Amino acid sequence: MGLKVCKFGGSSVADGIQLAKIKEIVNADPERRYVVVSAPGKRFQGDSKITDLLFLCKTQKDHNIPYEQLFQAVCDRFSAIKYSLNIEADLDAELETIRKALDEGCSEDYIVSRGEYLSAYLIAAYLGFDFVDTKGLVLFDKRGRLMAEETNEALKAELAKHEYAVIPGFFGSDAETGEIKLLSRGGSDVTGSLVARAVDAEMYENWTDVSGLLMADPRIIDKPKPIERISYMELRELSYMGASVLHEDAVFPARAADIPINIRNTNVPEDPGTVITGDMDACGDKIISGIAGKKDFTVIDIYKNMMNKEVGFVRKVLMILEENHINFDHMPTGIDSLSVVIESSELKGKLEDVVEAFEQRLAADAIEVHDNISMVAVVGAGMRRNPGSSARILSAIAGEGVNLRMVNQSTYEISVILGIETPDFEKTIKAIYREFDK
Repeated sequence: MGLKVCKFGGSSVADGIQLAKIKEIVNADPERRYVVVSAPGKRFQGDSKITDLLFLCKTQKDHNIPYEQLFQAVCDRFSAIKYSLNIEADLDAELETIRKALDEGCSEDYIVSRGEYLSAYLIAAYLGFDFVDTKGLVLFDKRGRLMAEETNEALKAELAKHEYAVIPGFFGSDAETGEIKLLSRGGSDVTGSLVARAVDAEMYENWTDVSGLLMADPRIIDKPKPIERISYMELRELSYMGASVLHEDAVFPARAADIPINIRNTNVPEDPGTVITGDMDACGDKIISGIAGKKDFTVIDIYKNMMNKEVGFVRKVLMILEENHINFDHMPTGIDSLSVVIESSELKGKLEDVVEAFEQRLAADAIEVHDNISMVAVVGAGMRRNPGSSARILSAIAGEGVNLRMVNQSTYEISVILGIETPDFEKTIKAIYREFDK
């Protein structure tokens, strides 16, 4: 196995005990040469994340409320990490620089990013690696959008100078002004993926507090089987339907460079975790890779005789949704009918207007609204190779007396989406899991 990039999340860098685990993991493989870290997370129930404390410091400063006690909690947390690990680093100077910036009215992005900055600064000293700041390397344009290619070139050039390095996640800077800017949701995961692409890594290891992905929600299925390997496309389907996995922005840089992502558990490093790869046949002989679902959808059924012969009918439907700033999730159709599946939150305060617009501009024969609908996705590239998979899914839920509202299969035949009444949500997932857990 070649060069690896490791990203450690907030729970993995929460305190000295966790950092000792990181050192063992990194030292166990000399190919783990680039380490991306988050800010320290919660150490125990009721604890605070460093990022939250820094945000509160900025909020209180902006409202002329004393923030010193909160900032001291940040200082104490990092000092405890430094002294517990006997790290040689000028932490006091770094903290004083941050305190001074806060007093002088620094930006929110700057102060929030200091959690990752200090985390990387101390961990670099602890591991004996170089510290590489992402300011000037992860680049944003004047509209706050990540400049992917420019970032790749900047990271590639800088990291080529460092055989081993620790890099803070979550932030970069404006390409013109140098002002600190934050990445969006899953920021540190995105940084790890960007670094993996820049150094042409063989593997991007994302270390967290779970041993990879599971076939189903453990709150519904007792001890669901782990997913050993899954393709990027399958992951996208599960993520879209609510599975707690990496954000799409964090996956894309590695996916574009065809770099596998390995989700691992810092607390149980011997577990192989889940490997995410570009190979659509990654799951081997397995028919399905996972089951995920979301609640709280509304389905608007539109009926019109000879709908299929009316040019522009679907365009009119989409225009009405666009005018009301509504996203739709699915749109299954028949010869004389069309159903629009929308998250109920999107329709709050808008449902009557949308239905009225449909009635007036579509000249529909009938329109029906069904709320309290849930969607369940059964995902697996193995369904393409196994005729009758969809029949098995439908037979399994029929055996439980589930009333199926709609069914939709993806173009690539790697997912089947079921629309059901919410009271049948857990029953549906359990029935499908039992059918394929054989």
